[in-house]
Amino acid sequence: MSQTRPTALRTEPAAASALEDTRRANLARLFKPRSIAVVGASADPAKAGSQALKTLSRFPGKLVCVHPRETEIQGRPCYPSFADLPEPVDLAVLAIPARHCVRAAAEAAERGVGGVFIVSGGFGETGAEGAGLQDALGEICARTGMRLLGPNTSGFVNPAAGCIASFVPGVDTIGTGSVAVVAQSGGVNLSLGYLLDRLGEGVSIAAGLGNAVDVGTRDMLDLLAEDANTRAIALHLEGVTDGRALFETLKHVTPKKPVVAVVAGRADIGEFAVSHTGNLMGSRERTVAALTQAGAIVVDTLDELAQAAAVLSRRRMPPKAANAMALITGQAGPGLLITDALKAAGIALPELGPTTMETIEALLPPMTFIKNPVDTGRPGPGFPDVVRAAAEDEAIDAVLVFGISEPSVLDPAAALRPADEATGKPILFGTLGPAPDLQKARDDLAALGTPTVIGPDRLALAGTVLDADARHQWRLSHAAENAPSPAREKLTGPFDENAAKQLMRSYGIAAPRSVLGETREAALAAFAELRKPVVVKIAAEDVAHKTEVGGVILNVRDDDAFTAALDKIAAIPTKTPNRVLIEEMAPDGVELIVGGVRDPSWGPCVVIGLGGVQAEALSDSVVGLAPLSETDVAVMLDALRGKKLLDGFRGLPRCDRSAIAGVAIAVGQLLLDHPEIAEVEINPLRVNETGAVALDALVVLGGKP
Repeated sequence: MSQTRPTALRTEPAAASALEDTRRANLARLFKPRSIAVVGASADPAKAGSQALKTLSRFPGKLVCVHPRETEIQGRPCYPSFADLPEPVDLAVLAIPARHCVRAAAEAAERGVGGVFIVSGGFGETGAEGAGLQDALGEICARTGMRLLGPNTSGFVNPAAGCIASFVPGVDTIGTGSVAVVAQSGGVNLSLGYLLDRLGEGVSIAAGLGNAVDVGTRDMLDLLAEDANTRAIALHLEGVTDGRALFETLKHVTPKKPVVAVVAGRADIGEFAVSHTGNLMGSRERTVAALTQAGAIVVDTLDELAQAAAVLSRRRMPPKAANAMALITGQAGPGLLITDALKAAGIALPELGPTTMETIEALLPPMTFIKNPVDTGRPGPGFPDVVRAAAEDEAIDAVLVFGISEPSVLDPAAALRPADEATGKPILFGTLGPAPDLQKARDDLAALGTPTVIGPDRLALAGTVLDADARHQWRLSHAAENAPSPAREKLTGPFDENAAKQLMRSYGIAAPRSVLGETREAALAAFAELRKPVVVKIAAEDVAHKTEVGGVILNVRDDDAFTAALDKIAAIPTKTPNRVLIEEMAPDGVELIVGGVRDPSWGPCVVIGLGGVQAEALSDSVVGLAPLSETDVAVMLDALRGKKLLDGFRGLPRCDRSAIAGVAIAVGQLLLDHPEIAEVEINPLRVNETGAVALDALVVLGGKP
């Protein structure tokens, strides 16, 4: 049945809803087709159309060709056009030049085709002419509800459905599994598919999005969240143009299915307004922070991505703020490497309880280490009971087991089954040895749902991602409500420090008592009223970084020092000479920076960093997306490398973390309430045991001043 425009009798919301229903249904038709047509099919093996038809040779549904001059290609019936098809197909593969694709897509939509996959390049990646073709394709999809994968991609595979929609030779060898792949690059999609297949996992659906004219990352995540064959999602991102929408989608998907991601690009996006804040928020840092806050796990390499997704497809821990693990190893050296990696990731390996150690001590020969890790030496008959005892310890959330393959003394499945059945806690097995032995162990443990990994490094990775998934989901369960903000009067500027601090105070952020002196006489009068000592600052609207021009004079205690301070500031070139802010000195404390920017993709982002004026040099900062919860801020503070400075390190005051949270939450809310704000910064925020005080503040409206 062909797709038609909504009739004028429908209301606009009803029409939009019907179109969205059509789009959703057609997305499922595209990736789980029962009928396929290949346009540009050929008998010439050098052409993409020939290879596309060949890789679909095992497709169990109806497979036909569309060609204006042929009646049969590679034994498949051929029709002159979409209009001549006996019935609409679910998927059309367009293996034709870019210049012909717009017309073919329009005809496919008119015939009621569910979705098309465009093999060809020559679109937005090539320049203005190609971008015009790409825009035309997008308009067809938006108007009719037909879906489009690509263009400029290697396609997708759905092995369980026998659908290998790709022109790449050999891709049909990727086996069926429970890990889905969503990659912005077709090459990365295939790389991950092969990596997962090599791990013995295979894929449920693996799609390369290419130019993503229509089907994008969010569409795939929504589809896979409800896909019965998918238990984990491996995600590859290069650039994100709709970050906030992706963030909201992930928040709904990750509680259902674990998502592991690789993010390309480690460079900052360039200048960001006028303050330190933008320099502390690299583009990749914002992306990683957003994915993590939404419950996803970010790893560094494709190999780690495949392994992590494979592990999480088999086992997942319940949400928890922190997890403790036990490590049982048959060899001390690999055990030390695994222990180091787990502790570096912040995972506790607590000493086992007295009863547990008594049980294990009775099972092992003397001189073995049993506190945690447990070094068993060469595995013996009591190995299964050792694993079970560790798993039954109340302090332990998961057990990692490593042992070089020795089939004569250790059957991995028999060793791990009692603990798995008795406790239900995740038990991960790592090993190395001859390939046939490893395959048998993997096959036997797969029946238990127990992940098997090769080598100590991968076992450490498996434990780390299992823990990270549980912690991220716990954080997500404590996320702030994304409620609409009440309408507020639009702010106008420019903002000097005095006005910025008044705005901060209106959001509950404390600042020292201060007086703005517009003239020298007013400044002298203010100095007489304030508690000494004071700090004297230049208050010119055209000076953003006061310290850098010598516009901040501290510890001013008497009239002579105050007069000298005024003279020094008056000598600084500015449009408003003699304008100063006099402020009572704040108590000692630890200096932080708390700021926020309006990222063009992710929206309002908040940064917390250590260092005050040294913030950029130290580069110790963390990012979160507004709105923030107290839990979000607690996680952010714990991620700082210098977090010990907040807890009374070497005579420093113990900082009020709840006060820091209040400031960070307020900065995020300020950005949410006022879309006209491009950037806000408190630098430094001085914190001690009694609270947090903004010593300097900056607000930038619109963009660069």
